[in-house]
Amino acid sequence: MLDGRLAPVPDISAPPAVALPEVSVTPTPPPEPSASPQDRRPEREFLLANGRRQPLKVAVPASANGRYAVVAGESPPPAGRRGKVIRYLVEVERGLPFDAREFADEVHRILNDRRSWGFRFKRVGRGPVKIRVSLSSPAMTDRRCRPMITFGALSCWNRGRAVINAMRWNAGTRGYGRDVASYREYVINHEVGHGLGHDHRPCPGPGRRAPVMLQQTKSLYGCRPNPWPSPRR
Repeated sequence: MLDGRLAPVPDISAPPAVALPEVSVTPTPPPEPSASPQDRRPEREFLLANGRRQPLKVAVPASANGRYAVVAGESPPPAGRRGKVIRYLVEVERGLPFDAREFADEVHRILNDRRSWGFRFKRVGRGPVKIRVSLSSPAMTDRRCRPMITFGALSCWNRGRAVINAMRWNAGTRGYGRDVASYREYVINHEVGHGLGHDHRPCPGPGRRAPVMLQQTKSLYGCRPNPWPSPRR
């Protein structure tokens, strides 16, 4: 949502900023710890009227353990498709109420969707990688996004990481309403898009489809929500 070159403004749909407790963050030595089966908390779902499955909301803490666990194992890129292979890994802050494997599988599905960025993404359990996708508590997000200000409410791209705010992953944003599943697709594509070199874009006009690089968490600015770089027409 932020890329370090634009002055961010707070999301008016976010709760008022509160003082967050200090989180002890230390450099992650290689190899990093792997998410264990004990960390698995399968998400429960419900259906919207359009049949889209949606995750039930859970209680996300303002701060968690302060250390990431890399999701172990690999997920190959799609077979039978052409395109550059991009190695990436997924990590989840310990203490968050999400199944680390389910999060990794959802990220992999989104990035390898034909409507996404057109690359073949390979998830690995250790570096070297081009991109880290990091599910983070609001406090951890604020720390990992510095010097950008995320107000405990936004996500960002910073120093090789797509830092995904767990509060947003859980609840989405006003513009997407109850469709949290589509918002999740948007926030992954948007932050990884920064890692691929894409800058923010404006709304092209009222009622038109929002570019995925529009800051849709803050506002749709008159556009319709859109989670994909190349949506099907």
